[in-house]
Amino acid sequence: MSQGSVTTKPELDQPAKRDWTDGQEAALRLWITLARCYATYSKALAAKVQDYGLTTPQFGTLEALYHLGPLSLGELAEKLLVTGGNVTYVMDRLEGRGLVARYRSEEDRRVVHAKLTPAGHKLISEVFPGHAEYVEHLCRHLSGREREDLRRLLKTLGKGIAGHDLGG
Repeated sequence: MSQGSVTTKPELDQPAKRDWTDGQEAALRLWITLARCYATYSKALAAKVQDYGLTTPQFGTLEALYHLGPLSLGELAEKLLVTGGNVTYVMDRLEGRGLVARYRSEEDRRVVHAKLTPAGHKLISEVFPGHAEYVEHLCRHLSGREREDLRRLLKTLGKGIAGHDLGG
């Protein structure tokens, strides 16, 4: 970086004028609050999942297979809100540890399914109860009614965006 002089323009050194509506301000604040809460919640859960020797996507995969049974990799990607490539990467790691197995569908050989191995079932069945307790612990800052209201409101917001604002 050069040591030359820096020309300044006073208007660039000032915060931008907030010329949005009150509704836009409220929506922006909601987005920031959601993003910060999600980041904090995710950080806490990732630290807990590390205690199990897993990454968050690995735990999510084991948990989905534990509670839903065998799934196609496409269904797994949809449940975990990730791409097929991410599922393949996670499956490679879990399969290497002997926690999951992949097999081709008998109806459509193009479809690959995933299922827990006995070792994977043992691991997730041992750690899930403590995980559920920890998630409940994180939610202790809200009353039961507040938790249900928040869940309902977030679901309404997500479904509304999905149904009206995402192309396709």
